[in-house]
Amino acid sequence: MMTLLQTNPYDGMNSGDVAGAMAMGVGMLFFYLIVYLFFSFCLYKIFQKAGRDDAWAAFIPIYNTIVLVDILKKPIWWFILLMIPFVNIIFAIMLTDRLSKFFGKDILMTLLLLVLPFIGLPILAFGDAAYNPDALPDDRK
Repeated sequence: MMTLLQTNPYDGMNSGDVAGAMAMGVGMLFFYLIVYLFFSFCLYKIFQKAGRDDAWAAFIPIYNTIVLVDILKKPIWWFILLMIPFVNIIFAIMLTDRLSKFFGKDILMTLLLLVLPFIGLPILAFGDAAYNPDALPDDRK
């Protein structure tokens, strides 16, 4: 009787299996690239609505979060809080709520942004919602 350690895991693999796995990996890479570009373009439009000259920052992964924290009038050190596991969940919910309030939306938009962001972000980005810089106080001081 052979044990699992005595078997060769590469027995039975042929070039077709490897090619299929590689094709699936490349397909997933393209899928994630499309999702990234979609969310980045939505952020780009939100940054433009907020009056940012550096709206291109939406396409730079870490810098876009720093710009978003600045748009939401929170101190930049909140970005560090977004890097701490479990703490980031609470602060992300708070930032999402501020985002919806700065665009004149209510708690339902906050919930939509949290649960279905692929629907909520395009509504903010391409809808008629306008950024109101005076909606909430400035906490950056």
